[in-house]
Amino acid sequence: MSESRELGRALRGWRDRTAPAAVGLPAGGVRRAAGLRREELAQLADLSVDYIVRLEQGRATSPSAQVLSALARALRLSAAEREHLYLLAGQAAPGPGQLLAHIPPGVRRLLDQLDGVPLSVHDAAWNLILWNPLWAALFGDASAQRGRERNIVWRHFAGLPSRVSHTPEQKARFEAAVVADLRAATARYPTDVGLRSLIKDLRGNSTDFARLWDTGIVGVHETDTKTIHHPDVGVLTLDCDVLMVPGSDLRIVAYTAAPGSDASDRLGLLNVIGTQAMTENSTPA
Repeated sequence: MSESRELGRALRGWRDRTAPAAVGLPAGGVRRAAGLRREELAQLADLSVDYIVRLEQGRATSPSAQVLSALARALRLSAAEREHLYLLAGQAAPGPGQLLAHIPPGVRRLLDQLDGVPLSVHDAAWNLILWNPLWAALFGDASAQRGRERNIVWRHFAGLPSRVSHTPEQKARFEAAVVADLRAATARYPTDVGLRSLIKDLRGNSTDFARLWDTGIVGVHETDTKTIHHPDVGVLTLDCDVLMVPGSDLRIVAYTAAPGSDASDRLGLLNVIGTQAMTENSTPA
C-alpha cells in the first residue's frame, strides 16, 4: 500500500503542475488550482475519472503498462519521470526490446504549434498514439477506437472503414512500406509480445499481407498523395509525408496542400468547422 500511496502522490503532483494550455485544453472557468482537473486527465489518457481517483487515492494497485504509458503521455512526463512512474507502479519501464510510445516534450510542443496541419503520431508498429484536432476532423475522431482499431496496418489489411482511397500504384507502395516497417520493427523489438501477436494475426487474416510478408518485400515511405473523402467538405487530395523523430522510431504523418489550391481551401474550411458535422442551416463560426 505504501507504493500505491506514493504513486497516487506522484500523479497528483504531476497533474497539479500541468497547465491545461500546455496540453491543448482551454484554461477557462473557475479553477482551485492551475493544473489539470481529474476529468481532464481522464480525457487525455482515455481512462475513466473513477479510475484516476482510485489511482490517486492508492486504491488501484496494479495499473497495466498500457495505462502507465497513457498517463505518461497525457502528463507529458520526461524520460526520467516516466521511468519513475513505472517503478512506483511495480513495473519495469519498457526496455530496448519493446516498442516505445514516449513522445519527447519538445516534439509535443512542436505538434501543438502546427495547428493548421493534420498530424498523427505512430509507434514503430504503426499504432496511433497521438493526433491533433485537424487530423480528427479530416479522418474522424479516433478516441472511441480500441486496440487493433488504432493500428494503421491492421485497419488497411482487415478492410476496416477508411476515408482514404488509393490508386493501385499507391496501394502497392503503401503496403510495401508498412510491411517492411513491421519486418524492421521485429528486428529492433524482438521481445515485444504485442508486435509479434499483430504480425501473427495479420498473416492469419489477410492473404495479401501473408504474401507480402513471405516475399521479404522491402520499401520506404516517400512523399505521396492521399485522396480523402470527407462527408462535409468533399474530396481532398493532399501530400502525405512521414517524418521520423530523431532518437526514436516514432513517426509523424503530416498532410498538406499547395497554397491557393482547392484542397488548401477545403482544408482551411475543415479547420474552422472541426469535427462538427455541417448541415444545410449551419454556418461556420
